[in-house]
Amino acid sequence: MAAVEPDLMADVDAFLLDMDGTLVDTERYWLIAIQKVATALGAPPIDEDLLAGGSVETIMAVVLAAIPGGADYAEVKDLIGAAVEKEIAVAGIQLRPGARRLLDAVARTGLPCALVTSSDREKTEPALDVLGRSYFRVTVTADDVVRHKPDPLPYATAARLLGVAPERCLAVEDSLAGVHAAEAAGCRTIAVPQVQKIPAVPGRVILDSLDPIAEAIEKHRA
Repeated sequence: MAAVEPDLMADVDAFLLDMDGTLVDTERYWLIAIQKVATALGAPPIDEDLLAGGSVETIMAVVLAAIPGGADYAEVKDLIGAAVEKEIAVAGIQLRPGARRLLDAVARTGLPCALVTSSDREKTEPALDVLGRSYFRVTVTADDVVRHKPDPLPYATAARLLGVAPERCLAVEDSLAGVHAAEAAGCRTIAVPQVQKIPAVPGRVILDSLDPIAEAIEKHRA
């Protein structure tokens, strides 16, 4: 795992933060729910790397392809949505380690911050209640864009709404699809993988937790 660059905050004018798996520990609930629904419909276990960080469209394509004989798109989507809500209702929405520290550090910079998620608005609202709405000037959900991660549009949209060039934004992601989206948009990107392994490539920063990012921001502000 790479270390945080000493000049992490150099030329950063805004923060773009992913939600599921990055700030809140909901990515695993999605994976559990998807596997339960797919298995109940006759599918074998699905490789989680094909599901982690995906949009509804990409996840549904994988699930439908795994179900013998196929299935109705809307029916399976509703089943997965209900299963996710059940998993979250039982366990609650928990913050990822270091998430509150990161949000507080970002807030103290006075720079704008956006939440950029592949979840729809309905799934995002309860998480915002836990995270704190005041941290985010803008929230970009799957309902707000026509193309989703790994397409760069969600990050490009967030940067535009904040009035900041993407290359002056620091994005934090946990999934490969999210990392690809942020990098393709031109954002300075840090990966903090939870479920899915993120391959190391030149220039890509990969960390074990959010704490080093918060610490770097705090040091820059001091």
